[in-house]
Amino acid sequence: MAAPPLSLARRLAGASHPTTAAAAHSSSRSRHLRPRPLPSKRWSGVVKMGAAVGGGQGGGEEEEETRQAKEMAAARRRWETLIREQKIKTLTPREAGYTFKLTDKVLLDVRPSNERQKAWVKGSTWIPVFDVDTSSDLNGLSKKAFSFVMGGWWSGISTMSFNKNFVQQVQEKFSKDTDIILVCQKGLRSIAASEQLYNAGFENLFWVQGGLEAAEEEDFEREGSQPFKLAGIGGVSEFFGWTDQQRAQAAKEGWGYRLLFTGRLVGAIVLADALFVGAQSIGPLLQQLQSR
Repeated sequence: MAAPPLSLARRLAGASHPTTAAAAHSSSRSRHLRPRPLPSKRWSGVVKMGAAVGGGQGGGEEEEETRQAKEMAAARRRWETLIREQKIKTLTPREAGYTFKLTDKVLLDVRPSNERQKAWVKGSTWIPVFDVDTSSDLNGLSKKAFSFVMGGWWSGISTMSFNKNFVQQVQEKFSKDTDIILVCQKGLRSIAASEQLYNAGFENLFWVQGGLEAAEEEDFEREGSQPFKLAGIGGVSEFFGWTDQQRAQAAKEGWGYRLLFTGRLVGAIVLADALFVGAQSIGPLLQQLQSR
């Protein structure tokens, strides 16, 4: 990893003294830490997280989607205020990589287990703010079935459950004056988790904007079988390589990478044809058996 930019070095030097740093580097900080707009809503779980970390209580007469949209809008306003007022500081993935390598700050990965097991930053701490729902009761099974039918089979997105013990688990590992860098796959869950920790009294929080999906491989020391950018995908689309992340990866990797997914697609077509021919052959036989 190359030497960090001078602007980042200055910010890291003053990070443990926010009042002094704000006075000395206000113009630099406003220039480098001005965040892009927060990502749009992508997961219903994050919408519910907005309510969990201080959002409103929806009325029973409101439609669920309208209520969730209001909760998400309120959460986004709170998050933007926390960032604007520097109560939660912003780092790009590259800055976070330098910071984690060169300082004693903690890198807290809040992604669910299905993303974490594909790729993770070496030396990071893992405490999920959401994780894959493993409940087997009727309500849990119905949610999983609905999620699968509504696109989970294609995208691989699993039904998630909110970790109610998230703050407690962080408190058990770290004191409230610990410098903590929070990261997830795309940035939404980590900013929601940052708000929870801020409300619990943690003083030095850094949010990785854009998450690991916005990181380049050289930004962090990676462990796991997948590139960071591919850790959040799954399902049929991942198997056939039909995601934006995989197409970008294919452009870098060349023909070998493309041939892998082309081979999978051809194999699937051959299998589908074989099943179709088999069904045509078995159909008349079953009719004959039924007529006897």
